Amino acid sequence: MTVKVGFVMDSIHSINPKKDSTLAMLLAAQARGWQLHYIKQSDLYLESGDVRIRYREITVFDDLAKWFEIGSENECSGSDLDVILMRKDPPVDMEFIYTTYLLERIEDSGTLVVNKPRSIRDCNEKLFATRFPQCCPELIVSRDQSRLKSFHKEFGDVIFKPLDGMGGASVFRVKQDDPNLNVILETLTDHGQRQIMGQMFIPEIVHGDTRILLINGKPVPYGLARIPVPGETRGNLAAGGQGVGRELTARDLWICEQVGPDLVERGLLFVGIDVIGEYLTEINVTCPTCIRELDSHFNLDIAGDLMDCIGKKLTDPKPLK
Repeated sequence: MTVKVGFVMDSIHSINPKKDSTLAMLLAAQARGWQLHYIKQSDLYLESGDVRIRYREITVFDDLAKWFEIGSENECSGSDLDVILMRKDPPVDMEFIYTTYLLERIEDSGTLVVNKPRSIRDCNEKLFATRFPQCCPELIVSRDQSRLKSFHKEFGDVIFKPLDGMGGASVFRVKQDDPNLNVILETLTDHGQRQIMGQMFIPEIVHGDTRILLINGKPVPYGLARIPVPGETRGNLAAGGQGVGRELTARDLWICEQVGPDLVERGLLFVGIDVIGEYLTEINVTCPTCIRELDSHFNLDIAGDLMDCIGKKLTDPKPLK
């Protein structure tokens, strides 16, 4: 039986084919003879109780000059697809949320959706990590400036960041006696209208913010340490960080053991966690990246492993061990 797989994603025209993890997944699915369906958020709609999908047939190539070829446009019921991968980048705005509602209706009809739409909604990538306090640095989530200032006074060197940011956007390091503390907190909280996170600064960021990928709760044995450029505290590749592959440490593996069972229970099949030094800082469930970088460093096939896992889920929907 040919697997019909849909990819809900940003415009394939605008991706970076050298680094894009969704392209790696498309290539891996195509290599297995699966039928590819290219879908954008605007292609989903509900009519007469059925979630319908307008899709394009697509062929992909591992070629930096020409990485895709769009075929004919068609339409189907979401239930006609065997599996849908939700690969739309954040922000998790209301359109993103509405998409998860529609995907959840498709899931109810029997189609496998990766990751599970309800869990994508429920698991804010910064707050979700706090479910594992044994793994996390000292932190606070609040919009009360007096509480945030007290936290800063206690730890002296603090990272403040929004709960809905990505790629290192609006992340501030505030040292002791920083004269900008008030304006930073006013801006991030919108004068007390938005919750934000404060984390004690972790000096080991100089050695990188390591992205670790997990498939069905099990870690890939290597991570990508994203090392900040000089004068920068953010390791995100989008902020100019340099990606360096490394083998997971005993602490990394312990963190994965703490987190993994919860991911499986929630139907989060493909996840990226971020670790700085000894600490878990984020759990990325929406559109984890770094597949191609890790594949290149260590001759891996992470997307292929994910497709194999999905294939097993399709033949035996019981939770994988």
